[in-house]
Amino acid sequence: MPKNNPTRRKFVKVASLGALGLALPNPFVQTKPKEFMVYVGTYTSGKSEGIYLYRLNVATGALSPVSVKEGIKNPSFLALDRPRRHLYAVNEVADFGGKPGGAVGAFAVDGKTGSLTLLNQQPTLGDGPCHVVVDAGGKFVVVANYGGGSVTVFPIGPDGSLGASSDHVQHQGSSVNPARQEKPHAHNVVLDPANRYLFVSDLGLDKVMIYRFDASTGKLTPNQTPWFQTKPGAGPRHFTFHPKGRFAFVINELDSTVTSLAYDPAKGILKEVQTLSTLPKGVTSGNNACADVHVSPDGKFLYGSNRGHDSIVVYAIDGRTGKLTYVENASTQGKTPRNFTIDPTGTLLLAANQATDTVVTFRINQQTGKLTPTGQVAEVPTPVCLQVVPMFG
Repeated sequence: MPKNNPTRRKFVKVASLGALGLALPNPFVQTKPKEFMVYVGTYTSGKSEGIYLYRLNVATGALSPVSVKEGIKNPSFLALDRPRRHLYAVNEVADFGGKPGGAVGAFAVDGKTGSLTLLNQQPTLGDGPCHVVVDAGGKFVVVANYGGGSVTVFPIGPDGSLGASSDHVQHQGSSVNPARQEKPHAHNVVLDPANRYLFVSDLGLDKVMIYRFDASTGKLTPNQTPWFQTKPGAGPRHFTFHPKGRFAFVINELDSTVTSLAYDPAKGILKEVQTLSTLPKGVTSGNNACADVHVSPDGKFLYGSNRGHDSIVVYAIDGRTGKLTYVENASTQGKTPRNFTIDPTGTLLLAANQATDTVVTFRINQQTGKLTPTGQVAEVPTPVCLQVVPMFG
């Protein structure tokens, strides 16, 4: 027996300690995978054929094409359940099945290849569905309807398919920008880490709406404090939590700002900590429009995308206060970064340049948060949403 292999007695001892819940290093498990799979949601009005699947090499940042699920119209935003057995994609359209409104589709994921099989689709009861999330229990899918200004909840069946809506909430009102805020525009749905509250960024209302979420019935009830009010004309677009759950961040599309928020998980209340520009000092918002926002897995840095300035803004996060310190703006090496994501190890950031049909990878400096292009650029038609998952098989 080689010297480095444990004897049976030592193996039994280690296994017994593990059964007691002690944290022991596992030499048989790679803590930092060398490869991931990446699903890419797209708009199909141009060259795109549907949902694309790529293989991501963490060492080089290279994306290699694997497959494409064809025949799905505008599968823009995607979400997977925790076991990665099912994927859900909104169909960002104004009519579905001959009736006004969009749709959301359920797909079975092949456990070896990652390929997708359509299970079913359901109408979202509002047009232009643009964001989707799966609750932590894997029982419900929640969709934001941008054009419809509403939120819809769907139960997940035993086979991963979607049932008819279990709840639907219609927002009401408007705000100060007559061109973009003439009515509600629900843009993003996020559940808190405890799966108790749902947060909906409504660009048209200048509010992050807050609902109590019943994880057993899929019902939504307005929270006692029913919203967080942003600055008039800000246009809150996307929202995300800090990994520790004490802070949250909302990026505002219309005035090119990001707001840091303190979060009370017991009451579901948000309180503003700070609001900063997403652009370099001296640069005006002009035609810029913010899009996406994410926190690094270690909670040290916040990233946001600028369309127009075509950059990713980087901030350092104070872990005690939630305050942000500007670090840099890094060019996305393309136009209109609609979405971006960070791999689970915090090594790479992938930016989806919608207008130039590219996904560009950047290496993240673990000390400063700064981004350096890897030199790897994948040609993907009209990329809108990126979902990075561990390898299958």
